[in-house]
Amino acid sequence: MRIFDPHIHMSSRTTDDYEAMYAAGVRALVEPAFWLGQPRTSVDSFVDYFDALVGWERFRASQFGIAHHCTIALNPKEANDPRCTPVLDLLPRYLAKDGVVAVGEIGFDSMTEDEEKAFSRQLELAREFALPAMVHTPHRDKLAGTRRTLDLVEAAGMEPGMVVVDHLNEVTVDVVDEAGAWMGFSIYPDTKMDPARMVAILQRRGLDRVLVNSAADWGKSDPLRTRATGEAMLAAGFTEDDVDRVLWRNPVEFFGQSGRLLLDVPAADQGATFAGNSLLRGERA
Repeated sequence: MRIFDPHIHMSSRTTDDYEAMYAAGVRALVEPAFWLGQPRTSVDSFVDYFDALVGWERFRASQFGIAHHCTIALNPKEANDPRCTPVLDLLPRYLAKDGVVAVGEIGFDSMTEDEEKAFSRQLELAREFALPAMVHTPHRDKLAGTRRTLDLVEAAGMEPGMVVVDHLNEVTVDVVDEAGAWMGFSIYPDTKMDPARMVAILQRRGLDRVLVNSAADWGKSDPLRTRATGEAMLAAGFTEDDVDRVLWRNPVEFFGQSGRLLLDVPAADQGATFAGNSLLRGERA
């Protein structure tokens, strides 16, 4: 089973996670720009974070045989903080870089006016750079937020096939499907979706335009939930080709629209360094 996790926040995960993911079949991933769990206090903290996404974290993943890509954006939660919004003017610097395969995560957290302004501006940037957009749906009032999301995507002139609307569930999937956008599902231990519910959705509506991710981050989450979903698909009667389509070919198709996928990973050399730093914490015995 080969797996491309299209949404996972590896900056908050350990090397043990990389090893376990590789053993489970993960060979590629996309890491969306995220918030820290506490407020950033200046634009400079975004600069360092974005530099790490396109540099150190790609190097770190490569040492475990995994191709790392990222998306760049001001996330919805921090779009409400005036200390953070000036980063919008710096995004073009990063959206032009190799391995940046979408603008994201953008969208709504609490559905405020400031979030909507940042969302619309970043949809404009996605069009300007001919990149897909990864859209976060709100945790509350999810259906209304999803509908407003689709309205703004249409108003921005984005092709629906260039947009993945993420964190969907049984309540929101149909409106996104009808709009022609890609449908993203986050498989979590206790919240969002689980493998059995995901399989039921696949049985009902089919496999096209579906992205299944772990969305693992610094909270309670599991970077192996993509593998668990593939196993649940097989147990439910889906074929190995079906699993490959959902867990590999679909994300390659969606993010391939960026023209920036970097799927060939050189042989790992754990003695290699990036900016003078190695993954080895000291000399070998």
